[in-house]
Amino acid sequence: MRLLVLPGDGIGPEITEATLRVLDTAHRRFGLHLQIEQADIGLKSLVEQGTTLPDAVMKRIPEVDGVILGPVSHYDYPTRDKGGINPSGELRVKFELFANVRPCKSRPDLTVLRKPMDLIIVRENTEGFYSDRNMFSGTGEFMPDPDMALSVRKITARASRNVAKAAFELARARRKKVTAVHKANVVKLSDGLFLREVRKVAADYPDVQLEELIVDATAALLIRKPDAFDVIVTTNMFGDILSDEASELCGSLGLGGSINQGADVCVAQAQHGSAPDIQGQGKANPTSLILSAAMLLDHLGRQNGEAKLIDAARAIEAAIESTLDHPERRTADLGGPLGTEAFTDAVCAALA
Repeated sequence: MRLLVLPGDGIGPEITEATLRVLDTAHRRFGLHLQIEQADIGLKSLVEQGTTLPDAVMKRIPEVDGVILGPVSHYDYPTRDKGGINPSGELRVKFELFANVRPCKSRPDLTVLRKPMDLIIVRENTEGFYSDRNMFSGTGEFMPDPDMALSVRKITARASRNVAKAAFELARARRKKVTAVHKANVVKLSDGLFLREVRKVAADYPDVQLEELIVDATAALLIRKPDAFDVIVTTNMFGDILSDEASELCGSLGLGGSINQGADVCVAQAQHGSAPDIQGQGKANPTSLILSAAMLLDHLGRQNGEAKLIDAARAIEAAIESTLDHPERRTADLGGPLGTEAFTDAVCAALA
C-alpha cells in the first residue's frame, strides 16, 4: 500500500511526523506493508522550486494508493502567477475529489452540547462559492469597477449527484437518514438544482430517509437537537461552515478526521489549519490528521477488500479514544499537559 505524504506548512510537518509514527505502529501490529514516500509542498517548495505545488507531486498522486496532506498556509502564498497555488483546492478540483467527509462525534467531558452528537457531514468539494476553484479559466470573482465586487456560485448536476451518492452510501451503513441542507428559499436556481439531484439519488435508496432543511435552521439545530442528524449532505461553503461548527460543538476542531474522496483518488486531510503561531513549539494536537489517516486506511480497505486496513483504522480510532479518555494524556488545547510528542507516545502505546 503506497502512501504519498505531503507535510505542508506551519504545524504540518510536526503533526505529519506524529501521524507517521502511529501508522508505523499500526503497520507493525497488522502487517500493513505500507510504503511511505514524502514530497515537499507549500512554502518550502516555493522557496526551493518556485511553486507551492510542484508538477512532480501532481503527477505522482494518481500513481499511489492514497495521499496524506498536511495543513497549508495558502492565505500567505503569493498569487498563482508567482507560484502560489493552494494545494488543497487544486487537488480537489484536478482529481475530482467530490466529497469531503467529516465525522463529528461529541465527547461527554469536552462537548458543550446537552445531547450527544454522532453525525457525518458530506460536503461537496469542488465548486460552490469557492471562487478560486470553480471556473475552468480565471476565478468566479471579478470587479466591474473599484467599488463593486461580484462572486459567482457554481453548482452542477454532476457534482451534486456525486456528493449525494457518497452521503447515501454512508447513511445506508449507519442510521439510514440523510439531511440535505440548502438555502433554496433564496438561491432558488442553484440550490434548486442541488436538491433536484439529491432527490434523484434518494430514489435509488428507498431504505434511507431523505430530509430537507434550510442551512440557518441546521446551524441552530446542531446545537439544540444534535441527535436528530445522521448524515448531512450539502454544498461546499455551507458544508465547510457547518462542519467547523459541529466539530467545535463536539469538543474541538482538532478532534475530527477528514478525507477528500473521489472515484480514483482519496486524500486524508486534517480539518484545521496550519497554526503558524505555534509552529515548532511542540504544542500541536495531531489528533485530526491521525484520525484522517485512519479514515484513509478504512476507505482503501473497503475499496480493495483488505480487512486488515479496516481493522487497523478501527484500532487507531480506539487508541485515540482511550488516550483522550484520560485528561492527563491530553494536549494543551484540550486542557491537558502533553505536547505533540508525548501525546503521540501515548497513542502508540495504546495501539501497540
